[in-house]
Amino acid sequence: MHRIALPSRLIAIGGLGLALSACNGTGTTGGAQSALPFAGRQTSLQPAVREAGARSKIKHVIIVVQENRSFNDLFEGYPGATTSSYGYDSNNNKIDLVPIPLETNWDLEHDSAGFFAACNGTGSIPGTNCKNNGFNNEWTGCYGSGCPYAHPQYGYVPQTETKPYFDMAKQYVLADQMYASNFDASSFISHQYIISGQAESAVNFPYNAWGCPGGPGDKIPEVGPQRQIPNGTEVVCWDPMTLGDELDNASVSWAFYGVFYSNQPWLWIAYQAIKHIYEGQDWSKDIVNPPSQILNDVANGNLRSVSWVTPTWINSDHAGSGSNSGPSWVTSLVNTIGQSKYWDSTAIFIFWDDYGGWYDPEPPAYVDYDGLGMRLPLLVISPYAKKGYVSHVHYEHGSLLKFVEDTFGLGRLTKSDSRAKSPAIDCFNFRRAPRAFHVIQAPYSKEYFLHQAPDYHIPDDN
Repeated sequence: MHRIALPSRLIAIGGLGLALSACNGTGTTGGAQSALPFAGRQTSLQPAVREAGARSKIKHVIIVVQENRSFNDLFEGYPGATTSSYGYDSNNNKIDLVPIPLETNWDLEHDSAGFFAACNGTGSIPGTNCKNNGFNNEWTGCYGSGCPYAHPQYGYVPQTETKPYFDMAKQYVLADQMYASNFDASSFISHQYIISGQAESAVNFPYNAWGCPGGPGDKIPEVGPQRQIPNGTEVVCWDPMTLGDELDNASVSWAFYGVFYSNQPWLWIAYQAIKHIYEGQDWSKDIVNPPSQILNDVANGNLRSVSWVTPTWINSDHAGSGSNSGPSWVTSLVNTIGQSKYWDSTAIFIFWDDYGGWYDPEPPAYVDYDGLGMRLPLLVISPYAKKGYVSHVHYEHGSLLKFVEDTFGLGRLTKSDSRAKSPAIDCFNFRRAPRAFHVIQAPYSKEYFLHQAPDYHIPDDN
């Protein structure tokens, strides 16, 4: 893939602007934490969820991570959900949203500087008192003959392409108040939050590989003592407690499905930034390549208790991929589980890791230096999920961690999962018998993904 040139404000740390940290819950810096693995983490068991059925009925949790779409961009017009067909720019001009297909070959700015621009907040800290009317100030990566849209940030994916996602929502639960736990807008930071609830005070994305294989020269910006301004860099190889560690300690099996790229190591595999996992037994045992292997693992009776599933670039929904196969890829996962022996004991969470620069009308609420970011789509699929329900409860990355922790009797990791609300309470009904699964229709089948040609496109690293 073509690497899109970054605007000058993003090239050097000094040009990153005022960026807030996606910080850890202990308030220490990334460097201090890395020196003492697991220091300061809460490890005592927490009370079970109020819907105690999650523990007795859910034995498998699957977290499907797709890429770079705001809630409004994917679900504009969904009945009962809070969406809008128009937005406003920083000059208070009303802009009608236009249909923009998934398969663009251009991208939008989605980093901390882009987040602050889109937010157009009025507080002394960027991103606070957010109005969500500055999307026009984001840099756009349209290239070639020029951008095909007057306002590319102000778009939505046409329902002809999102129909599988709409059909899942009509059968199960769509949550329309899911926000990023991190006060940032990069995939790297988001992926760290979905495995450990924090990102070692880092901002934006690494300069090279996503983690330890990049070596001591692979750095990422980090924030200073005030948690506001980038203050130097840190090596992208650290040692926080992760959900994988908690699962290991409780003898609960897990797997992280992702892609290995030989010429730029393993983007979108979050655990390679975790030193003790990358250099330990988990790396060969629990990190699985390619993502489509989960389809075989389910068929062969080898599904782990907890699984993260990341896509290939072409199946990711990411702008710039030139592909619209993402909804079919997710559908193949859901149908494979739904038609397996695991259906009656499984909860599937599908979310998109960051907003990707796309307009959304719902501004995030500022919590502290640890969040919150833009609104994201979240689908909850299970035989115990409510049918055709739109949940308006406030969720974040930490909500999915909390669901896993409560289901398997694990402790809290950071502020993110401690403060978050679990989807167990509003999205599920564990008092009823499991519902029968109905196949979701999509343009591409499971067999297509099992025999899909290898994807050698290097994903967008932010």
